[in-house]
Amino acid sequence: MPDDPGRRERKKQATRQALVAAAVRLFADRDYDEVSVADIAEAADVSKRTFFLHFPTKEDVLLADGAGRAALAVRAVEERAPGAPLSETLAAAADRMITSAEADLPTGLAALRARLVVTSPAVQARVLHTTFAAQTRITAAVRDAYDLDDVTAAALVGALMGAISAATITSLERGDTPEETLAAMRTATSVALRCAVTPGS
Repeated sequence: MPDDPGRRERKKQATRQALVAAAVRLFADRDYDEVSVADIAEAADVSKRTFFLHFPTKEDVLLADGAGRAALAVRAVEERAPGAPLSETLAAAADRMITSAEADLPTGLAALRARLVVTSPAVQARVLHTTFAAQTRITAAVRDAYDLDDVTAAALVGALMGAISAATITSLERGDTPEETLAAMRTATSVALRCAVTPGS
């Protein structure tokens, strides 16, 4: 009897979650550079081969849903209501990303990522690469949807994502609760859109 596709997907997600949870525990207990892919795989009770089926590098465990969040933002732009103002569309895109990020906050993954991005060059480089790739995808969607020039679209998306990222790191560094961090992300969205998008646009 063929394996149920839904069951396979649930098993895949469960394995990813186990790898992320194992990595968070190990990175919290030991120096980041001392933790290997083999250590994470062993802690999650899977093989190294299974690890690499889910994550290209050790750093990617910290960015488990980065690409997915960018896709959510792009979808928000593509699914906008006819005639929706730019500010409304950007707010919807930000809301989808923030809602998706909510699951990371209680696990400690977001706080760990914020700490390592300033202490580990490898993590910092991977985060910057992932963030740039996400911004590029969202920028292209916004540019095409609103017939903007490249610079304007990039500036709007960069201002929004930069504000959310900076507010998130600040909130995590001062030890805010997950609820307070989510509130900080939403405040950053409002501030960025108020400053970057003119009324009525």
